[in-house]
Amino acid sequence: MATVVIRHCDRYIPGQIEQIVLDGLKRCGIVLRGKTLVKPNCVASGAHFPHAYTRPEFLEGVFRALQRHATDEMTELAIGERCGITVPTRFTFKRAKYYPMLSRVGVNKVYHFDEVDSIEIPLRKKERLRDSIYVPRPVVEADTFINCPKFKAHPWTTVTFSMKNYIGLQDDRHRLIDHDHRLNKKVADLQEIRQPEFIAIDAITAGEGRMLTPIPFPLGLVIMGDNQVAFDSVCCHIIGVDPLSVPHIRMAHERGYGPVSLDKITVVGDTSLAQAQERAKGFKVGLVPVDEYFKGTNIKAYGGKPPSDTEEYCWGGCPGALQEAVEILRVFDGSFDEQIPRMHVVFGAHTGKVDAKPGEKVVLMGDCATYDGMLHGVEVSEPSVYVDHATLDPADAQDEDIFAKMLRVSKQMRKARKADILRIHGCPVSVAEQVLALVYLGKLKNPYLSPSEAVPFVSCYLSREIRNQMRALLPKQLAAPTE
Repeated sequence: MATVVIRHCDRYIPGQIEQIVLDGLKRCGIVLRGKTLVKPNCVASGAHFPHAYTRPEFLEGVFRALQRHATDEMTELAIGERCGITVPTRFTFKRAKYYPMLSRVGVNKVYHFDEVDSIEIPLRKKERLRDSIYVPRPVVEADTFINCPKFKAHPWTTVTFSMKNYIGLQDDRHRLIDHDHRLNKKVADLQEIRQPEFIAIDAITAGEGRMLTPIPFPLGLVIMGDNQVAFDSVCCHIIGVDPLSVPHIRMAHERGYGPVSLDKITVVGDTSLAQAQERAKGFKVGLVPVDEYFKGTNIKAYGGKPPSDTEEYCWGGCPGALQEAVEILRVFDGSFDEQIPRMHVVFGAHTGKVDAKPGEKVVLMGDCATYDGMLHGVEVSEPSVYVDHATLDPADAQDEDIFAKMLRVSKQMRKARKADILRIHGCPVSVAEQVLALVYLGKLKNPYLSPSEAVPFVSCYLSREIRNQMRALLPKQLAAPTE
């Protein structure tokens, strides 16, 4: 049977976390072999995103526990992650204060997944979206994989626990492929790469409502396990969510990756499931339709049907990205809601009316957005320009860094500055692109150019680009991981 360990821990004290994780490793019967890779959730970090990432104190406890539990069979202990797209992983690691922690515990192998080779891995499950998927070489070559996510809600997938943390395995150019109404299927596909030998989630301060700017929720737990489906199912039960109602958990269960029924999972620890559920009462998940999310604000959103025969709403794409983009801008500029002009944002095949007054822009967000109707007394017909993603080859995917996105979006917005209706192209339109579009439309502060962030951001960006150029020039057998 799969094992899930629930332990009380209400403070970020590395020594205490070390003892808890060591106990979890023993209870789950974990044997550490060869190259051991730890993957945190560091999608965003620092003062502006204090509850979005696996805390360094938590990881310090995990690394120390792994070192105490290890035998001579473990030959390497490393960390690896790809943060949110467009931002250098070096920057998020720096803001998360990972580097001093890694130095303290003696971890000298640091894999920034945006600075290593990606390998094409064939997929064989009959339910797969594609025949192959691209993941970083260190993930494929690791002998032991340890997943250390953050306990959070998610506006696209309801929750982000262990399985959803796999999105951080992909580089930018492959990450957005199928990050639309098929996102849950993509997460299920990623499970075929490999399963972790051990999971330890930072649930000391959980994050509710969102994933980049979550509302802190004092849960006071460290939860561990040896099977992702069982682990995520128990986490769902803690917050009162049926695990089978979360599509990627259900799909992974149906594909044979693990149980969801509590009678097939051994739950142990110093905190019972019932006690954990009592602590989690009132925890809010992130699945709120975009039409409802922006009620009472200057943004009126219209959630239309995505290009799918089965899905009625694009939970994995542009609508959720707009929610995250707005919350980021609210963090960086407290006057966002007063400054942003009244606008109308259309997603998917919207069939109703758009109530735009003269001077209020209508934004078609994404390639699949459509609108047919009257606008300011004029008949408007804006068809979809969506290209079926099944026809796209991931091998041809191109990367576009944040500065290229800034230039492209600003050029597009300048061109459409006098238009009543404009389209922002993409499928999906990423959080970064929606941030940049809103910055232009509202004449807001650009968070990427924030004085407190610009210098370290550019420094980390240049460091990454130089390393990637050097790696491209080296023969494959000489290319080494960055540290």
